[in-house]
Amino acid sequence: MQPITAAFRARPLRPLARAFTSRPVDGFVGGIGNTPLIRLQKLSEQTGCDIVAKSELQNPGGSVKDRAALGVILDAEKRGLLKPGGTVVEGTAGNTGIGLAHVCRARGYRCVIFMPNTQSQEKIDLLRMLGAEVYPVPAVAYENPANYNHQARDFAKKLPNAIWTDQFDNTANAEAHYRTTGPEIWEQTRGKVDAFICATGTGGTLAGTGRALKERSDGKTQVWLADPPGSVLYSYISSGGKLTERSGGSITEGIGQGRITNNLGTFVKNIDGALHIPDEKSIAMLYDLLDTEGLYLGASSALNVVAAVELAKKLGPGKTIATVLCDGAYRYQSRLFSKKWLQAKGLESAIPEHLKKYAVLD
Repeated sequence: MQPITAAFRARPLRPLARAFTSRPVDGFVGGIGNTPLIRLQKLSEQTGCDIVAKSELQNPGGSVKDRAALGVILDAEKRGLLKPGGTVVEGTAGNTGIGLAHVCRARGYRCVIFMPNTQSQEKIDLLRMLGAEVYPVPAVAYENPANYNHQARDFAKKLPNAIWTDQFDNTANAEAHYRTTGPEIWEQTRGKVDAFICATGTGGTLAGTGRALKERSDGKTQVWLADPPGSVLYSYISSGGKLTERSGGSITEGIGQGRITNNLGTFVKNIDGALHIPDEKSIAMLYDLLDTEGLYLGASSALNVVAAVELAKKLGPGKTIATVLCDGAYRYQSRLFSKKWLQAKGLESAIPEHLKKYAVLD
């Protein structure tokens, strides 16, 4: 495929259609989606590829999870499961809960969130500021009845006019990305995307976006999974479908998985490959993107960019590799830019000396 840069030179530039540039949108939910696709200049030059990233932090709720939040609520409304004044309950590691809290405020629902007590305080505080009821609970394996997802499910069952949105296994999540994220990337690259790669937690972004891109390219677009430490998905894809016991952990939040969710299951057989990305590479990229691109990103976004660069090197020059910038660093800054936290995690040495100036918190 002809790289994006060459395509741009070959025809007059025109602004990509974005809803808010042409007309007003209806409220918070109308602002979700149609996010910019950013070409990462330095990394594109280094690899000889076009590394492009969907800037999902520019959704009105600040993350890619706005799309899933809206998708599952609209689906519940359409099926008659959620009526005016109802309650929306979810188990979430953070951003889905924030997206749900925003959408619930906009559509008049009560929002209740169960989450692992390992999540950043910024996320918990924001959820409560948005009016959600938040229940931090011990982080235990999915198989444990006390897992936050099961507690959310059981809580919803006790209430009238309430739904458990079930972000991991409710395929309305993946469907939202199939209808929006994938087609947007296809349009923004003018149909010139050789590969798409991102990490997965629920599996919705990868499965829905991947399916849309595969269909539009007649299977030519490769779709890869990026995986952090502590997740089993890299080994599952690489071994041809063997699940291993989950062990270890990562500084990233909301990505990595110990099982094949229903969302991921809709597409897992069509994934072309997987890459394992160590935390050391993610934290170094996070600081590099701030320094070279002015992008203030969370660790999962940085991991995705590392993966896009590694995939570009595998596929060779002239390719267009797309990924996702899931959210900004604002919800994690007390950790990611803290010298003490970086030292405690053994990650300070992973940051190049000239970039350590950005670790300004004690």
